[in-house]
Amino acid sequence: MGSRQGTGTTVGWWLRADRARSDTLHEPGSTALFRRPKSEPDTSADLPADDAPAAAGKKGRPTPSRREAEAVNKAKAKVPRTRKEMAAARRRARAESSTKVRQAMRSGDDRYLPPRDQGPVRRFIRDYVDASFWILELMLPAMIVFLIFGYSGSTTLAAYSNLALPALLLMILVETFRLRGRLRKELARRFPDEPEAAKGATMYAVMRALQVRFLRMPKPQVKMGAALPERYR
Repeated sequence: MGSRQGTGTTVGWWLRADRARSDTLHEPGSTALFRRPKSEPDTSADLPADDAPAAAGKKGRPTPSRREAEAVNKAKAKVPRTRKEMAAARRRARAESSTKVRQAMRSGDDRYLPPRDQGPVRRFIRDYVDASFWILELMLPAMIVFLIFGYSGSTTLAAYSNLALPALLLMILVETFRLRGRLRKELARRFPDEPEAAKGATMYAVMRALQVRFLRMPKPQVKMGAALPERYR
C-alpha cells in the first residue's frame, strides 16, 4: 500500500507540473524558444534605401559606353606624369601656339593674333593703311638706294643722295601728319562709342605704312583702292 501510494503521489505531481508548464507557454505575453512570435512585426522591409549596401548596384548614373570609356582612358593616358613628359607637353603646346599664330598672320584670324593686333580697331587701321598708297612705304627702298650711292665712289651720286635724303625725310614727316589726321577722323566716325580707339593708332598706322606691302604682318586682307566696310565688329 505504501509503495502504491508513493507512486500515485509522484505521478500526480508530474502531471501538475506538466500542466503548469503548458499553461505558461500558452499565455499571451510569453515567448517561445527558437521561434519568432507572431505579434512581432517584420521591420526588415521598412529599412531606408540609404542603408542598403553599395553592392546593390545602384550607382546613380548610367553605365558609360565603350567609346566613352576608351576616350576617358586615352585622356588619362595623355596626362603628363614625369618631369620629362611635362617638358615635352610644354614644347608641344608652344609649337601648336606658334603654328596658330603663323596661320593667323597669314589669314588675319583675330583669335590667334598677338594682343597688339587684336580687336576691330586694329583690323580697321590695317585695312585703312593697306587700301591706300603712302609715301612712307618708299622710305626703306630709298634708304637702300642712298646707301648704295654713298658707297659708290662717285661724288656726283653721293651729292645727289645727300640732297635727296633731307627732302625724303620732309615728305615722310608731312605724310605722317596727313595720315594721322585722316585716320583720327575715320576712327571717330566708325567707332563713336570707343573714345580710346585713337590711342596708339597713329604709331600703329605709321609703323605699318613704313613697311613694304608684301612684308607687312599680319598680311594685307584688302586690295589697293578697295572700299572698306562701314562697321568693324
